[in-house]
Amino acid sequence: MPSISDASSGPGYPRAATIDDFVRNIASVRARIAAAAERSGRDTSDIRLLPVSKTVGEDRIRLAVQAGCRELGENKVQEAKRKQGNLADLDVRWSVIGHLQTNKARDVAAFAAEFQALDSLRVAEVLDRRLQGVGRSLDVYVQVNTSAEESKYGLEPADVPAFLAALPRYTALRVRGFMTLALFTADTPRVRECFRLLRTLRDRARDADPALIGPGELSMGMSGDYEVAIEEGADCVRVGQAIFGARATANDHYWPTSTE
Repeated sequence: MPSISDASSGPGYPRAATIDDFVRNIASVRARIAAAAERSGRDTSDIRLLPVSKTVGEDRIRLAVQAGCRELGENKVQEAKRKQGNLADLDVRWSVIGHLQTNKARDVAAFAAEFQALDSLRVAEVLDRRLQGVGRSLDVYVQVNTSAEESKYGLEPADVPAFLAALPRYTALRVRGFMTLALFTADTPRVRECFRLLRTLRDRARDADPALIGPGELSMGMSGDYEVAIEEGADCVRVGQAIFGARATANDHYWPTSTE
């Protein structure tokens, strides 16, 4: 089992600067996804790789797309909106995977293919209204705080059932499943506990009312821990640094605290 690296440092992730670099990095990530799937008796084709391009310049994003990336995840709506507009000539599906303020809901409704960080009914209400206004629907994942860190966004596990029960009133939102961020730590057992908790919550939701959870997908795992996430049931892994290279910007800039 590979050790989990500190996701905030990324010293082992060289910067991809050419199409060949991206081809090589993507192939490496996919090989490790396949190996993790095999270890857990899963089909690799059931696991979706979502490349995360936060902080990455548009010139390098173009190279990544030429290397095979067809969907990209961004944490900040303003950054995602700018890139989507400037790269509109590319065949790319954009996912917003970071905390959403209600004043940015209009932008998400306009361009995003999915939103992976739904954690309040107020956001659900505003986003639904914006989507209704433009005649669209949107795939969403409910974000759950599985690390018990007060600084993290996401629902408390105990609040998940009531939250799911309230979502059907927002008809433009299509619930796909759950998303979480594990602890940023090299302690693999503690990281694994976060992923197991999300899987348990999904299984309980399915038992209670499968219609509320949609396909019940689990979006969990990033560059430092995606293999463990796959072993614990991840259907979507959000991988940035292992594809694009180490970021100079600290994680808390793109995963802001809930008290910010």
